[in-house]
Amino acid sequence: METLVFYIVNVFAEEKFTGNHLAVVLHVRRLSDTVLQQIAREIGPAAFILSDQQNKGGYRVRIFTPNQELAFSGHPVLGAAYIIQKEILRAPVRTVELHLPAGPVQVALFYDEQEMVDHLSMQQQEATFGRTFERGEIAALCHLSSVDIDDRYPIQEVSTGLPFIIVPLKTLEAIRRAKIVEGLYHDLIQHTDAKALLLFCPETYNPWHHFHVRVFAGYYGVPEDPGTGSANGAFAAYLVKHRYLGQAQIAGIQVEQGYLMERPSLLRLEAIEREGRITVAVGGRVIMVARGVLF
Repeated sequence: METLVFYIVNVFAEEKFTGNHLAVVLHVRRLSDTVLQQIAREIGPAAFILSDQQNKGGYRVRIFTPNQELAFSGHPVLGAAYIIQKEILRAPVRTVELHLPAGPVQVALFYDEQEMVDHLSMQQQEATFGRTFERGEIAALCHLSSVDIDDRYPIQEVSTGLPFIIVPLKTLEAIRRAKIVEGLYHDLIQHTDAKALLLFCPETYNPWHHFHVRVFAGYYGVPEDPGTGSANGAFAAYLVKHRYLGQAQIAGIQVEQGYLMERPSLLRLEAIEREGRITVAVGGRVIMVARGVLF
């Protein structure tokens, strides 16, 4: 294998060593799927940029967790776009387009006064809504009581590129107690499109934030994730669909995640429903923390 340059970035981070860890590896066009998967097992979740040349207006990117390839995932999209701007283009651009197996994704970049990237935001796919679940079933799976779940809103599969089961809880105390019962979890996902869960509540650690969430994705090799763009895209669509905030549009919603993992993340959500169709954008900051080579 030829020497490959890679970067470690923290996505949805407000400072170094927070947010969601990601490796971004350059120039991997000639590597086999087997080698890409081996690299992800070695260095963790990774976005692989196949070439530093655009193809049909965008950059081809593949995303791997330690367990498998994903057609779409949120924090690798932002991390890859950040590295493309900083290390490939090396000049301010307003948008970067990534070509993923799930389809093209547009990433908007916003700059500070020194023309350094301040934050990024990705447009996700139009939201789709799937089946709903009984409170008792999901409460047991999450090691909770049915009374911990807010029965004003459904437990539902939602996708804006990757499906998640969205679970509305009442309190921060309940979300802190949640833990996945592995046997019940594996039984459930045998029969669902969604293989991961997002639990949320309207109470937060930081009073300036709007929601606290936890994401459990053991099926993908990630028992709990500290900052999940794809899940929060589904969550944004859910908030609008079910008028959780009483309106068909949300903007500037700040979601905290990863606090119990000591990897606090901050995600910024936007969503709007027009003529029954919900579009979503999820954003946050990216911080580079390391550069290295693979031999």
